[in-house]
Amino acid sequence: MKERVLNMVRPKKGNRKEDILEAGLEVFAKKGYYNTTTAHIAEKAGISQPYVFKFFKTKEELFIAALDRAFDRIIQTFKDVESNSEKLVIKMIEAYEELSVLHPNEIALQVIGISVTEEAIREATKKGLALIRSYTLERFKSAGIENAEREVTTFLARGILCNISYFLDFPVLIDENSK
Repeated sequence: MKERVLNMVRPKKGNRKEDILEAGLEVFAKKGYYNTTTAHIAEKAGISQPYVFKFFKTKEELFIAALDRAFDRIIQTFKDVESNSEKLVIKMIEAYEELSVLHPNEIALQVIGISVTEEAIREATKKGLALIRSYTLERFKSAGIENAEREVTTFLARGILCNISYFLDFPVLIDENSK
């Protein structure tokens, strides 16, 4: 037993903060904000709970860092899309769908972030969504997409609806033929 405890608290080589952040992303996505403890995240990362606090002062700070990571991945996914103007929207949707498969926790964290009432998390969620909107609007405008404002609103609204559908495991919400 003592050997197992020693192995659990001894930091492995590598970036432990990164390990904690990725564990946080996964645990928050599965359990939600309110049902997750730093002990859950520490267990997933293979470290002691006090070690989490070496990098993140509070659970809220860790959640915000995980949420920021999720939004950063989404924006980077959109930046990586190469397409002509006619196919840009479709290519961005396809890229987001691929991200959803590779990093499904990012989808869940957006939905969870919207539902948490703590002010700092609400602000981080608004900031992340605003960054996505701003980047997408600039990209649509530079591609010459007509009515870029309206198209971005539709693009984001459909994306959020898809996120909710995914999070609830309720595909019929977006595709009637999924019954």
